[in-house]
Amino acid sequence: MVALGGTGVARVDDQRWVRCTQHATVACNWLVPESGEAYQRGRCLPDSLIRREPDASDTVAREKLVPTAAALRRLVFQLVDLGLPIDPWWRRDNGLAFDLLSSYSEGNRVTIGHANGVITIDLVESLDAYRESLRVRLGEPYRTMLGHFRHEVGHYYQNVLVETGAGADRHLAECRTLFGDERAGYSDAIDRHYTFGPPADWDRAFISEYATMHPWEDFAECFAHYLHITDTIDTSREAGMILHGDRVRFAAPGDVEPLTSYADVPVRRLLDDWQWISLFFNRVNTAMGKNPLYPFAIPGPVVAKLDFVHRVVREAAS
Repeated sequence: MVALGGTGVARVDDQRWVRCTQHATVACNWLVPESGEAYQRGRCLPDSLIRREPDASDTVAREKLVPTAAALRRLVFQLVDLGLPIDPWWRRDNGLAFDLLSSYSEGNRVTIGHANGVITIDLVESLDAYRESLRVRLGEPYRTMLGHFRHEVGHYYQNVLVETGAGADRHLAECRTLFGDERAGYSDAIDRHYTFGPPADWDRAFISEYATMHPWEDFAECFAHYLHITDTIDTSREAGMILHGDRVRFAAPGDVEPLTSYADVPVRRLLDDWQWISLFFNRVNTAMGKNPLYPFAIPGPVVAKLDFVHRVVREAAS
């Protein structure tokens, strides 16, 4: 974080930085280098990934673009922090892009999803009442804008890192063993899921009901949870949080101190720490009369899936 003077220019490591051109329209607080490779339209990296957005005259939709763009910036910050590749749509065909549209403006329902690098998000989901009504109707314990971004970018990274990337010859077979064969008919899977629902014992092998629909959705759900977990643990560590085993009022196995990085440890260490940290945050939410922060259980088969995601992410970062 840097403080800007009246000129709106900051100097960091002998490089001059200026405000993103979106600072007034979507309250962006990121900077762009004054010289060197410029992101498209003078925007910071996250905002430059926005391919389509509501027209400036659509003031209602533009208002909803502000919190949505903030969630996008948080997503991109984490992707950069993890070292994942970000190849924008304006640099190459099928690069990462975001269409942030509104069902209320388009006249037709905007379908949230991913196709060929383009992630579409419905701005109406930023309305708490609308999003909550869908969460309840669909039986979901958790539904947020940031969660949508994390899930859909999971589809993107499955495609570029697992199915078509340099490691596809090693990753794809293992991915199919863990998640299922992604070549199974997707439309049929959707119809089956919304007609019959998930299997009765879905919670023994899946992180959510939605993950049971198709192998692509299973991977995306696990990828999203990997981002949920790593970001929350990183935030806890940055705040200096340590759970002291001899002071907590539940049976912790010992002190739980988040690591600076989990890149070089098995995913089991990450999940062991998360078990106790999430328990703490769930109790904090309960104390405020809210639903648990992380209302999910992680069974053994999901641990194996998250281990796969962890290894794919770390390989891409290296």
